Amino acid sequence: MFNWVRTGMLMAAIVALFGVVGAALGGREGMMLALGFALVSNFFAYWFSDKLVLRMYRAREVDETTAPQFYNMVRELAQRAQLPMPRVYLIDEPSPNAFATGRNPQNAAVAATTGLLRILNADEVRGVMAHELAHVKHRDILTQTISATMAGAISALANFAMFFGGRDSEGRPTNPIATIAVALLAPLAAAMIQMALSRTREYEADRGGAEICGNPQALASALDKIQRYAAGTPLPTTEAHPETAQMMILNPLSGGGVASLFSTHPPTEERIRRLLEMARGGMSRVRFR
Repeated sequence: MFNWVRTGMLMAAIVALFGVVGAALGGREGMMLALGFALVSNFFAYWFSDKLVLRMYRAREVDETTAPQFYNMVRELAQRAQLPMPRVYLIDEPSPNAFATGRNPQNAAVAATTGLLRILNADEVRGVMAHELAHVKHRDILTQTISATMAGAISALANFAMFFGGRDSEGRPTNPIATIAVALLAPLAAAMIQMALSRTREYEADRGGAEICGNPQALASALDKIQRYAAGTPLPTTEAHPETAQMMILNPLSGGGVASLFSTHPPTEERIRRLLEMARGGMSRVRFR
């Protein structure tokens, strides 16, 4: 429940930021132009996200004939989650990771690397795929697309202001120093809110995945193994297309320190701690905050 409240607050914050920046820099016409530009660019990514990312990773679709154990595991988890059966893919990469994609549950796909199936045991793989199905159930791709649209609109307003000067809500030029300050800081603030939202959705997918598979300890163990193995095994496609890193169960490009403010995923140690707390306390009694 807490994660959903936090999600709502962060969404409200990024919409409010757009309103403030728009009033300060673009006026009504500038706001509509920036929002329209962001909507068009992000709608394409949202609608065709599954086809684009699966092609990038050269994922191959599997079924109960070509990968019976893995496919049947996903089918059983989808039934437990009361979801339509997603398309199932394998990626021939030694680095362990997985992701979900698709614009809605009816058009969802889940993918895992062959390295994930090789390194994790069956319970851990179930935990990982349950986490990905939780993203599908929660419609997190839509949530992230909305936040990306608002962040993109804020960045577009900032770019317009830097090149053409800011305009207030009545069309009058704004103070140039204030315009530059807002144009520089607003996109950073939008990115921080967007990444905080992404981290919140990861916590919620951990909670939801643990409930779907019924074994939070297995998911915690999987995260620990993925972190340890992935550190020494690069994922070339993710490095070539860093925009896809946020989709993974563990971002292979995450940094520490100040960079953690812009990280798409929470610290793995904290995710594991919360899952183990969930296992110790009983899933029905622990608030996954």
